[in-house]
Amino acid sequence: MVSVTAFEDVNVLRAFKDNDCLEKVMVNMWRFISRDFDVVAKEYGKYRYGVHEGAFYCRKGRNLYDTFFWEKLTRLLCLLGQATYRAGGMQIVIKGKQASREEAPMLVIAPHSTFLDGGIVYFTGFPSLIVRRESGANPYIGKLINFTQPVYVWRDDPDSRQNTIKEIINRAKSKLDWPQILIFPEGTCTNRSCLITFKPGAFYPGVPVQPVCIRYPNKLDTVTWTWEGPSALKLLWLTLSQVYSSCEIEFLPVYNPSEEERRDPKLFAHNVRAVMAKALGVPVMDYTYDDCKLITRAKEMNLPNANALLEVQKIRHKLKLDDNNTEEYLINSKMLCQKCSNVTFVEFASYLNIPCTDTLLQQLFKLYDKNSTGVIDFREYLLGVLGLPLNRSIIETVKIAFKIYDRTGQDKVPAEDLAKILSHTLAMPYSEAIETFPQIPKSEIEYITFEQLSAYLERKAEFANLFAISKEEKMKSRNGEICPNDFKKNN
Repeated sequence: MVSVTAFEDVNVLRAFKDNDCLEKVMVNMWRFISRDFDVVAKEYGKYRYGVHEGAFYCRKGRNLYDTFFWEKLTRLLCLLGQATYRAGGMQIVIKGKQASREEAPMLVIAPHSTFLDGGIVYFTGFPSLIVRRESGANPYIGKLINFTQPVYVWRDDPDSRQNTIKEIINRAKSKLDWPQILIFPEGTCTNRSCLITFKPGAFYPGVPVQPVCIRYPNKLDTVTWTWEGPSALKLLWLTLSQVYSSCEIEFLPVYNPSEEERRDPKLFAHNVRAVMAKALGVPVMDYTYDDCKLITRAKEMNLPNANALLEVQKIRHKLKLDDNNTEEYLINSKMLCQKCSNVTFVEFASYLNIPCTDTLLQQLFKLYDKNSTGVIDFREYLLGVLGLPLNRSIIETVKIAFKIYDRTGQDKVPAEDLAKILSHTLAMPYSEAIETFPQIPKSEIEYITFEQLSAYLERKAEFANLFAISKEEKMKSRNGEICPNDFKKNN
């Protein structure tokens, strides 16, 4: 890719800077559309320069979309996109009126329930998107996404999110004529039965936002695409097989934040969500995309009491158990729990060092005492709590499980406990886990150590991924870049 520096070397930037004939930038349209649309931008006072695969643009207090070419190209792409949706049988109904960038720099869209929601860009004039980096790399829609001058998000990298927030603030408050920013604040797809927690990223600038509601009032739902359910290809086929499908896009009045909301982005997000929930006629639920990932991980690993682990974590947070690392201290202290499979409430309170009179602790105990027997398996509680964090690898969780189920104090477990460990960490069927024990080379007939299990799993192809470096660990934190380095071309 041709860089800004390369243009500086041949004085092209200086030539454009010295001339006011900035709107007559000639670009080969076919070359522009057919090749990757990577952007590198640089500020020069009131100028902003950029390169699109060799196509140069310059702004002087104006948006590049205001130039003749970009304005026509944007309108053309919007018309083509709208025609494509309608040709596929999608009837789009627009309610309300879209505000200008001066009135509302941000468009907040909810609920986000399907990949078809992306078509809203065709009806809003191609605003800038806040999207996952994976979406920009998609060979089918990546070029269109890049055309909006998006801000990319690496959702699994919490450190990089700060750069995204900075870029959102810069664009929302910039005097340059950036397009409006379009964001789905839920951060993931839901089934539209409620509005989950809005991420505060869109609300940090403290500028007016326009809430936009999306509805699919169809008798047969063929569009909802969540982390559990039919694939995108199957949903697309089902949708195209209908005579027609309906989609309503409603622009609500611009929401102007109060001084308190400007100081508190979470409050701002909470109040905007309440307005949108009222307009949609749905409840709100305080769950996030990260919560979805935790539940998915818990089910994939078959952690004990997986469905209740989010509630468990919330109660633990209120009891400040996560601040004190109470459970981790217990297993690292070599605590021998001979009867951990039958722990009473009094013993449970004693282990966690919390008074028996605490009502929250009673709620926590009841989540595991499903049959109201008055006893729980304390090992299941410990494994659920300590095996859930996303920053902990599965093999690390297996090691923790060994500590939890160790009744000898010598870092070894018998066949029965090994089966429980493999069942609740690797989701291995219990019968298969029992049969695994005699296959593992060991120094003692009745016991096995973590090192012996680890050596055995490493030799098995089906478990090789447990010892490989994940893609997320390899990925660099470069959130907020307009064009990440992994996708640049060197000429």
